[in-house]
Amino acid sequence: MHNDCEICRRIDLIKSNKNPYFVREMQTGYVVIGDNQYFKGYTLFLCKIHVNELHQLPSSFKKDYLMEMSLVSEATCKAFNADKMNIELLGNGDSHVHWHIFPRHINDTKVKGPVWWVDKDIMFNQNYLCKKEELIDMKIKIDKELSKLLDI
Repeated sequence: MHNDCEICRRIDLIKSNKNPYFVREMQTGYVVIGDNQYFKGYTLFLCKIHVNELHQLPSSFKKDYLMEMSLVSEATCKAFNADKMNIELLGNGDSHVHWHIFPRHINDTKVKGPVWWVDKDIMFNQNYLCKKEELIDMKIKIDKELSKLLDI
């Protein structure tokens, strides 16, 4: 764990069973629901290894991580009936490899474009914080779809 890393802090909360957004542990990462749900079903896939860049991961781990990210994206797409998926690995704010997975729907924004074109004051407005009942339902939906894809 890196003391100044928000992703590492959230992973520690998962490990101590104190992260309410946690959905499932996978071989290479952790599936969590995003705090804000302007785009319903916004999910993250947090890498178990703290590195700043994807290319810094060991080759076999990286392949597995990318495959699992693809499964998380597919499960999220199915769980929220998305028309399109936006998947991003940025790291400018939190420099720990993690994926932002956004289910998108036709006309879900005024202007076609990436999620980050939505005004931050709107996207991160308190009204879009995930409510407890909603969170439980979202976690069940994604976990159910992941189970189908993983054949368990």
